[in-house]
Amino acid sequence: MKLINSYIDSVFHNNDALLEEVISSIKENGMPSISVSPSSGKLLTMLISISGAKNILEIGALGGNSGICLARGFGSEGKLTSLELMENYAKLAHSNLSKAGFGNQVSYITGPALQSLEKLVNDNKQFDFFFIDADKENYENYLRYCIKLAVPGALIVTDNVLAGGSVADQNATPKRHTEIMKKFNETVANHPQLESLLIPIGDGMTISKVKK
Repeated sequence: MKLINSYIDSVFHNNDALLEEVISSIKENGMPSISVSPSSGKLLTMLISISGAKNILEIGALGGNSGICLARGFGSEGKLTSLELMENYAKLAHSNLSKAGFGNQVSYITGPALQSLEKLVNDNKQFDFFFIDADKENYENYLRYCIKLAVPGALIVTDNVLAGGSVADQNATPKRHTEIMKKFNETVANHPQLESLLIPIGDGMTISKVKK
């Protein structure tokens, strides 16, 4: 899997000075190096551009790498709402989004994401694109909220669903969230309100379309 992803990145991803700077800022601030892969980020940009989504909800900001990829898809006309548990992570993400030219189009809500999602539901907010990349234990809870907040036809993209390949390869070293991801993948594959597919790029992404 690493070999395939290295090949994809080498052929389809051009050097991106801004995102490399973001990755460096994440390391310099002692944050975990768990940003989306270069090609996964490019896929996010393309999906938003292709779908025409303009109102994006991100669950898990980290240092803003994925946020920039999302914002690049909607250009000057969209809006990104990002949920982040850690205040200092959100501040770094906003700083990096500002450097990318999207500072005025992104807003951060800090604190436990489930509480923030409940408030968004109560406020009757709606979104046409979702990106889930946070604590794996709550993926199914996040999915339920995203469906509640989705306009018909919205896309829900979820990262790390291959758990390092361990969901499919019995010889792979199991990760802490291997069984969680197996169950989550089954849920999205068979959900009556979703049409879904797993794309084996980066650490795996499920792409789900909310049925109209």
